Amino acid sequence: MNHLNAIELLSAVIGQVGSDTPLEGITLAHYLFVACAMFTIGLVGFLTRRNLIIMFLCTDLMFQAAGIAFIAFSRYWLNHSGETFTIVLITVAAAEAAMALALVVLLFRKKESLDAEEWTELQG
Repeated sequence: MNHLNAIELLSAVIGQVGSDTPLEGITLAHYLFVACAMFTIGLVGFLTRRNLIIMFLCTDLMFQAAGIAFIAFSRYWLNHSGETFTIVLITVAAAEAAMALALVVLLFRKKESLDAEEWTELQG
C-alpha cells in the first residue's frame, strides 16, 4: 500500500473523504471555545451547588477543560509538552477524585447529609 492510499483510507475511516487534511475546518479557537465553556460550566456549578459530590464533579470538569486547552495549544505549536502536562493533570484529577470520594463517604456517615453548609464548623 503506497502512502497516498493510506491517507485516502484513513480519510474514509474518519469521514473526511475528499479532504486534503483531516479535520481541516477545526481551528485552535474551536478547541479553546470548548475548553472555556467547560471551565465556565464547572466554575458556575462549583460556586452555586452545595452538594459535595456535585462540587467535586465540577472541579473535575474544570480539570478536563484545562487539559483540552493544554492539548490544543500543544497541537497548535507542534510541541508535546502540553500533552505531557495533561497526563500529569489527569493523574492529579484521579487522585483528587479518589480522595474526594473517601472524604464524602466519611462525612456522609457522620452527618447523613452531603450539604456543604452543614460542614462550616470544620473551618479553622
